[in-house]
Amino acid sequence: MKVPLWFKKDANPKYACYCSRVTKEEIIKAVVEYGANTMEEVINLTGAMSNSDCQKKNPLGKCCHKIVQDAIDKGLNIRSRLA
Repeated sequence: MKVPLWFKKDANPKYACYCSRVTKEEIIKAVVEYGANTMEEVINLTGAMSNSDCQKKNPLGKCCHKIVQDAIDKGLNIRSRLA
């Protein structure tokens, strides 16, 4: 395995989007610190999902949309607790 798997506890970095090499932490930061609320806003801020080559670059061979959305949801949850 050439890249760490996001769901492994000790993975570093934990990519949400392997094609654009965007981590879960970067997505959460876009939501918590920069106020992104939607997938579109996160894509614009981070570049996630902009190089659509998931079948080759994602170890699971599928789109990272769900992983990115899960990170957005986590960021929204963190942000709501900080408010």
